[in-house]
Amino acid sequence: KDGKLAVTDKALLPEWRGDTDPRRDISLDDLLRMSSGLAFDETYDDPLADVTQMLFVDGDMARFAAAKTLVAPPGTEWHYSSGTSAIIAAILRETFATEQDYLRYPRERLFQPLGMRSAVLELDAAGTFVGSSFLYASARDFARLGLLFLQDGMWQGQRLLPEDWVVYSRGPARTLPDGSYGAHLWLRLRESEGLGVPPMSEDAYYFLGHDEQIVAIVPSRDLVIVRLGLTRQGGAWDHARDLAPIVQAFPLSQN
Repeated sequence: KDGKLAVTDKALLPEWRGDTDPRRDISLDDLLRMSSGLAFDETYDDPLADVTQMLFVDGDMARFAAAKTLVAPPGTEWHYSSGTSAIIAAILRETFATEQDYLRYPRERLFQPLGMRSAVLELDAAGTFVGSSFLYASARDFARLGLLFLQDGMWQGQRLLPEDWVVYSRGPARTLPDGSYGAHLWLRLRESEGLGVPPMSEDAYYFLGHDEQIVAIVPSRDLVIVRLGLTRQGGAWDHARDLAPIVQAFPLSQN
């Protein structure tokens, strides 16, 4: 919104800007759509996996992820990576003149206007927002964030997200044939495939968190649903199965 970054920008980090470094061709759009081509092991129950090492061992999470080998040309393959979100947080940091400007930005430009008083974004040891994880907020405050997207980035007459950002975010990543992911948004609940569960709503999209946490945005019902908690047992909670009856209980929007 402030013109600091464009989704077409490349050569995004100093260590990627060498003339012969293939990572210089990674665009912000590639990162937002999990299509950077960088290697990253997202196996949560492996203590030696990249995601575990990044979140709990390495002090500079973004640099840990940014140093990974390029295993596919940028923009050609989809691979979910928490490291990607950490890299984006570091790229944003580079656009600010001072550390205080960077640290104040989420609160001043997003949380305060939305009234998200409970929201806390954790930093890593290097002072960069983690990005992929560790955003804490109440269910009501997460609902405010979902409502911002439902209202196309507008809040009480003020534009908080760039014009057309929601439309852009909901555009499916062309590197993922099933169309289930956009720009850091889930467009379909993949875990219910093969279970005979109908789509919650054809136009719904989602912020999905660890251990079955979710913010579901359903424009056709003018609806936002938040589910927080901790559900590690497989099958104990299924988003589509358990939220679909709630969605269907609300009438279709007249807008």
